[in-house]
Parts: sequence; C-alpha cells; structure tokens
Amino acid sequence: MKKLNFPSYNFRLKNSENKTHIFDEIRKKFVLLQPEEWVRQHCLNFLIQEKKYPASLINVEKQIKLNELSKRYDIVIYNNDGSVHCIVECKAPNVNINQNTFDQIARYNSRLNASFLMITNGLNHYYCNMNLTSNSYNFIESLPDYSQIKNSI
Repeated sequence: MKKLNFPSYNFRLKNSENKTHIFDEIRKKFVLLQPEEWVRQHCLNFLIQEKKYPASLINVEKQIKLNELSKRYDIVIYNNDGSVHCIVECKAPNVNINQNTFDQIARYNSRLNASFLMITNGLNHYYCNMNLTSNSYNFIESLPDYSQIKNSI
C-alpha cells in the first residue's frame, strides 16, 4: 500500500483467500484491506495515538438515514454526552478531495451536528471547525487534541 501523510503505525495484517485483511481496533475484526481502508486505519491510529481520543468515543462505518437514503459515515468521534464531536470522511489516496467531498460530509453533518469535520485521502487532510448557530465553518490547521477539549465535551 501507498505511503501516507500520517505517522507510521504497526498494523495487524492477515492473508485469507489471496486477499489481505487489516485488523480494525474499533470494530474488533479484520476487514479487507483496500486503499480507502488503508487511509481509514491510519486516520484511526492518528486520532487515538496522536490526538489521544479514547477509542471508546470512536465509531466506524455506521449507517445513517439522510432523506430516506441510507448512507455510511467513515469515522465519528462522540462527546461524553453522546453528541457528535467530529465526523471524518476518508477517501482512497488516488481520489482527489473536491467540492463533492465537502458536500458529502456537509450532508452527514446536517444530520449529526458535529463541532468539527475532517476530510482526508491520506495525503491531504482538511479540518473545519463548525459554527452550528450560524451554520458556517472555518478551516483550521488540525483537530484539537482530546486534552484540549475533554472538559468541554
């Protein structure tokens, strides 16, 4: 798999029926290793190891309803009260992040009301701080560490 713009992490890999699988610590199972999954697993490790978000507050690949359509988000970080702190949208490294990607995560956020958004293809990362009262956002350099926000969540 391609080298990504994340720190290096040790992953548990296994081969089954000539396909490589990677262990997802959040879902507690091996999943097929595809380019988007490679990015998702790096991002999860980044959130847990670098940003220090507790794994217990992170959810991966869950279904939500948007106008009668079933969609799946990649990663959600919850606050202690069950509200959504951050939505993360992961794309494969060969997928350019464009307006459609931002529109996709904005649709998810219209349902989830997260304070932060992160979009990554493993090479480029974009972070937004949402202002839910004015329905606007600001691009920021990075997500805050858990220690910076844990008292407010």
